[in-house]
Amino acid sequence: MTAHPLFDISGRTALVTGSSRGIGLALARGLAEAGCTVVLNGRDGDRLARAAAELPGGLVHTAVFDVTDGPSVAAGIAEVEERVGPLDILVNNAGMQLRAPLLEFTDSDWHRILDTNLTSAFLTGREAARRMTRRGRGKIVNVCSLQSEVVRPGIAPYAATKGALKMLTKGMCADWGPQGVQVNGLGPGYIETELTRPLVEDAEFSAWVRGRTPAGRWGRTEDLVGGLLFLVSPAADFVTGQVLYVDGGMTSVL
Repeated sequence: MTAHPLFDISGRTALVTGSSRGIGLALARGLAEAGCTVVLNGRDGDRLARAAAELPGGLVHTAVFDVTDGPSVAAGIAEVEERVGPLDILVNNAGMQLRAPLLEFTDSDWHRILDTNLTSAFLTGREAARRMTRRGRGKIVNVCSLQSEVVRPGIAPYAATKGALKMLTKGMCADWGPQGVQVNGLGPGYIETELTRPLVEDAEFSAWVRGRTPAGRWGRTEDLVGGLLFLVSPAADFVTGQVLYVDGGMTSVL
């Protein structure tokens, strides 16, 4: 039994931001395993090189640039397209979390989380789309979150950025869809990563996650790969402006 050709993305070139570890690295690995040429992005060249060495095949590249800085993004994507080739796929994964009561959240932390989680997707998406729309094709996936829909105490700024990213995804769909570019979101639920390890090891919080999740467990980074591969494949050519939540069912239940 062979895979359906609608899901064949071999030979495509993909850029994944924030991909030196965690969810970004897992998504990059999935794209590489599906036959894509993959470009890992981040600000730490040594960490990116170590991450690239973990991925299969010989079609893995790295690109060091700051996705929160417009000129850096423009230069970085231009250099990637010149060195590696035209981008078929962009995954806007760069993100961060800062937890604090809203009354105590500082101005500087607000701007930092906004720039990292939202402005980066605008800058990188806009720069990639300038090229994709001229070519009449392209796939952009913004990594949203369960918190694009719901929130709990202590993470209001994060939820604000992820809710805005959901609407930016829909706006990108509206603007760039007529030029052949599909833009969708991937919405992880509670995923076990290096960054969420303290929460996973908190017995009370982990019990709450398992109890609130119909699947009865924390998500794994590999749980996100199938959804991404669908969204960037020809199977999703008429799917745009949507957010696919991969959360074990948490958004569906009280």
